Amino acid sequence: MKSRWNDETAARYVEAALAAGQSEALGLRIYTSRIIGGDPDLVLHGGGNTSVKVASATGEALMHIKGSGWDLDTIEAPGLPAVRLEPLLETRNGPKLSDPDMVSLLRASLIDADAPNPSVEALLHAFLPFAFVDHTHATAILALADQPDMRETVRRIYGDRLAYVPYVMPGFDLSIVADRIYREHPGCEGLWLENHGLFTFADDARASYELMIEFVTMAEQGLARKGVALSGPQPSDGPEDVALRARLETALVRDGSPFAKGVFLDYRSTAAIRAHAGKADVEEIGLRGTVTPDHVIRIKPWPMVIDADADATAIDAALAAYAERYKAYFARNATRTSEPKQMLDVTPRVVLVKNEGVYALGASAKAAAICGDLCEQATRAINAAEAYGRFTPIGEADLFDMEYWSLEQAKLIVGAK
Repeated sequence: MKSRWNDETAARYVEAALAAGQSEALGLRIYTSRIIGGDPDLVLHGGGNTSVKVASATGEALMHIKGSGWDLDTIEAPGLPAVRLEPLLETRNGPKLSDPDMVSLLRASLIDADAPNPSVEALLHAFLPFAFVDHTHATAILALADQPDMRETVRRIYGDRLAYVPYVMPGFDLSIVADRIYREHPGCEGLWLENHGLFTFADDARASYELMIEFVTMAEQGLARKGVALSGPQPSDGPEDVALRARLETALVRDGSPFAKGVFLDYRSTAAIRAHAGKADVEEIGLRGTVTPDHVIRIKPWPMVIDADADATAIDAALAAYAERYKAYFARNATRTSEPKQMLDVTPRVVLVKNEGVYALGASAKAAAICGDLCEQATRAINAAEAYGRFTPIGEADLFDMEYWSLEQAKLIVGAK
């Protein structure tokens, strides 16, 4: 992976920030957030988060942190709302916070009461004692992070430069655990989050960003040493069966479907997608889960799989089987949660056509395209993970907790506005 840092462009962002009465640090934070967000092999569609710590005019410690509803590739100053740092740091040694309590604390700490909600990982950003903190879901990292028993492999690749964080639900719990692990590994330059992604940090914007690029490159090299070539994003180049599309549309817009008022289908067929769709065990692989936890809110826990020649009867049967599988998944997991859950709709968001391609479904063209982009990246990560070893994402219980986490569902609501 190549660094996109450019001194002249960085200087322009600083000049723009200063002209707007903002800090140099915020200008650089906007710049590096955008070059992170501009690389689909680092983050996609609201994924990842960034922060910078600054001092106010009165000397108060503040942190600008990515706000809910913003994408890194287009972020501006309002998308990095400032929060008072001290109240966040006090939670490190305080009692466990519930999700509502954490959100209330973050909102109470905002300098601008009308600003968007700070990232659910704001506490971890606050705890890390560096000016700049970057978090991504890089494709190469996911190909390795979604492997069983990777602690020693990560140590072999990175030595003491990265500290290994076992999977923990994002939010308060992850912030506390990851902070403890960071403090147990003084001198580390980043955190490897099992089944999740990567954090890097430094007191300089360029240094934190280029650590991210370096560590992702090392993951790519780790894959290559086992003969695994990870391709970059690929354009769709395979033919589409328009008759199959029509049959899918007819089946999906029936009464009771979330798409009853209309469905948009985004079809993708790339070399990587066709390689995945041609696997004999493609359905079993799909049932293992998503490449990074927060994908589940947009693409559901698994795709629906159909044959390329599926007729209307076969599509109806596949939708019915998907619904029954989803209901059973909900029933298995809802009973163990501390608060009652209301089942979401039982309609897939991804339809995989064996040997051919994938349809991403949405209530709008934008929603379908977002799902399509996630599928394109996920397929390349899964192919690499399978070639390296075995694609092993978080288990069903953790995936359910993520799908039904109120803070993740809120992202869909904000993003739809």
